[in-house]
Amino acid sequence: MGLNIRSEEVNRLATELAEKRKITKTEAVRLALANELARKGEEKSLWEKIAPIRASVAAAPKTGLPADKAFFDEINGDY
Repeated sequence: MGLNIRSEEVNRLATELAEKRKITKTEAVRLALANELARKGEEKSLWEKIAPIRASVAAAPKTGLPADKAFFDEINGDY
Protein backbone atom coordinates (compact mmCIF):
# COMPACT_ATOMS: atom_id res chain seq x y z
CA MET A 1 0.00 0.00 0.00
CA GLY A 2 1.35 3.39 -0.94
CA LEU A 3 1.40 6.69 0.83
CA ASN A 4 1.17 9.81 -1.26
CA ILE A 5 2.36 12.92 0.56
CA ARG A 6 1.36 16.11 -1.23
CA SER A 7 2.56 18.60 1.36
CA GLU A 8 5.65 20.54 0.30
CA GLU A 9 6.59 21.10 3.96
CA VAL A 10 6.33 17.40 4.85
CA ASN A 11 8.40 16.56 1.79
CA ARG A 12 11.01 19.15 2.81
CA LEU A 13 11.14 17.85 6.38
CA ALA A 14 11.45 14.25 5.20
CA THR A 15 14.26 15.24 2.85
CA GLU A 16 16.07 17.15 5.60
CA LEU A 17 15.83 14.25 8.06
CA ALA A 18 16.87 11.75 5.40
CA GLU A 19 19.95 13.78 4.51
CA LYS A 20 20.97 14.29 8.16
CA ARG A 21 20.55 10.60 8.98
CA LYS A 22 21.82 9.40 5.59
CA ILE A 23 18.69 7.30 5.04
CA THR A 24 15.91 7.22 2.47
CA LYS A 25 12.94 9.57 2.72
CA THR A 26 10.70 6.54 3.29
CA GLU A 27 12.86 5.48 6.23
CA ALA A 28 12.88 9.06 7.53
CA VAL A 29 9.07 9.15 7.54
CA ARG A 30 8.92 5.71 9.19
CA LEU A 31 11.44 6.80 11.84
CA ALA A 32 9.63 10.07 12.56
CA LEU A 33 6.26 8.33 12.89
CA ALA A 34 7.67 5.57 15.11
CA ASN A 35 9.43 8.11 17.35
CA GLU A 36 6.28 10.24 17.71
CA LEU A 37 4.16 7.21 18.59
CA ALA A 38 6.74 6.08 21.18
CA ARG A 39 6.94 9.57 22.64
CA LYS A 40 3.16 9.85 22.93
CA GLY A 41 3.04 6.44 24.61
CA GLU A 42 5.53 7.59 27.25
CA GLU A 43 3.91 10.98 27.84
CA LYS A 44 2.78 11.53 31.41
CA SER A 45 0.01 13.76 32.65
CA LEU A 46 0.89 16.81 34.73
CA TRP A 47 -0.51 15.01 37.79
CA GLU A 48 1.93 12.12 37.18
CA LYS A 49 4.85 14.48 36.53
CA ILE A 50 4.44 16.29 39.84
CA ALA A 51 3.97 13.07 41.86
CA PRO A 52 7.44 13.42 43.51
CA ILE A 53 6.61 16.98 44.57
CA ARG A 54 3.23 15.92 45.93
CA ALA A 55 4.87 13.07 47.87
CA SER A 56 7.48 15.43 49.32
CA VAL A 57 4.84 17.90 50.48
CA ALA A 58 2.73 15.10 51.97
CA ALA A 59 5.77 13.74 53.85
CA ALA A 60 6.61 17.10 55.45
CA PRO A 61 5.80 17.17 59.16
CA LYS A 62 2.82 19.21 60.24
CA THR A 63 3.78 22.19 62.44
CA GLY A 64 0.34 22.97 63.76
CA LEU A 65 0.94 26.64 62.98
CA PRO A 66 -1.68 28.55 61.03
CA ALA A 67 -0.60 29.65 57.57
CA ASP A 68 -2.43 32.96 57.55
CA LYS A 69 -1.55 36.39 56.14
CA ALA A 70 0.58 37.26 59.18
CA PHE A 71 2.60 34.08 58.71
CA PHE A 72 3.31 34.81 55.04
CA ASP A 73 4.07 38.46 55.77
CA GLU A 74 6.62 37.37 58.37
CA ILE A 75 8.46 34.90 56.13
CA ASN A 76 8.51 37.45 53.29
CA GLY A 77 9.84 40.22 55.48
CA ASP A 78 6.64 42.29 55.27
CA TYR A 79 5.87 43.45 58.80
